[in-house]
Amino acid sequence: MNRSNGLYFVIGALLVVVVGLGAYIYREESKPEGVELSIGQNGVSVEQK
Repeated sequence: MNRSNGLYFVIGALLVVVVGLGAYIYREESKPEGVELSIGQNGVSVEQK
């Protein structure tokens, strides 16, 4: 019984890693490309993405 619980734990951990990595990659790929304009206390900042 203990061996199968360990197997379920490993499979669950791998599933969490795969889902987390997929969410991270999706978020990085869906970032808009172009120019980012920020206005703050230090003035105007322009950053090309």
